[in-house]
Amino acid sequence: MKLVITVVEDNDVAFLMEALIDKGFQATKLASTGGFLLQGNTTLLIGIQDPQVEQVIEIIRSTCAPRKKIIPQMTPELPTAIGVPVEIEAGGAIVFVVDVDQFWKL
Repeated sequence: MKLVITVVEDNDVAFLMEALIDKGFQATKLASTGGFLLQGNTTLLIGIQDPQVEQVIEIIRSTCAPRKKIIPQMTPELPTAIGVPVEIEAGGAIVFVVDVDQFWKL
């Protein structure tokens, strides 16, 4: 048995949850905050059987694709000043796959 821990942007989580449910997977949703830009993220905990790992990763990959985003640049010297817009890569997902010795649904 495996535990898939995935961190995605809040903008992607509804689409990902829908895609997982459509394929018969369940997930536990946890609110979290990212270190970069301190934007909202969501962490999903997905318990699955070993042969399902690739299918779940493919659902995550197709639902949470990276994309370009324009944000205003802030400077440490003048944190309230808005500078020249900067293009960053947003979206995507961080995925951990961990072995699980026991799983109980009580």
